[in-house]
Amino acid sequence: MSKLLKFALGVDWVSERFGAVAAFTVMAAALISAGNAFIRYGFDISSNGWLEIQWYLFAATVMLGSPLVLKLNEHVRVDLIYGKLKGKMPIYVDLFGLVVFLLPVMLMLCWFSFPLFIKMFVTNEMSSNAGGLIRWPAMLLLPLGFIWMFVQGLSEIIKRVAYLQGKFEMDTHYEKPVQ
Repeated sequence: MSKLLKFALGVDWVSERFGAVAAFTVMAAALISAGNAFIRYGFDISSNGWLEIQWYLFAATVMLGSPLVLKLNEHVRVDLIYGKLKGKMPIYVDLFGLVVFLLPVMLMLCWFSFPLFIKMFVTNEMSSNAGGLIRWPAMLLLPLGFIWMFVQGLSEIIKRVAYLQGKFEMDTHYEKPVQ
């Protein structure tokens, strides 16, 4: 189990780095959006490329930041039920959700998105908008994000099983979101 835990902690480390990149992309998208608006309305100059790079940065935010959200246990769940569970029951619910829902869905999404990325990469597909960008870098974020979310899911499974065996300490406290 110690090798699996080392693997899980290594995955967590990479997810934290991806999360830092995702945080940067939020700031970059905001700055580009503000700059684009200033230039468009102040100087009457515009480019579709500036709009598209914002979309690409948003894709990076979501696809690279989601595994960190899972690691931090801040992902979407049915709070009405989950918040009322006591003892080790939340861990069992997490394991069920990770194994039955997260892992298969991430594999399926990767399976469907990877051929689209390959097609766009091989054909060097461009946006149909005037001044638009090439599309494969944004499409690469889909299989990359889905694969890494799958790997982070494996990490979460390993940590929860180790917790149930008493070999790993983790914070199982769940704070319901403020409504």
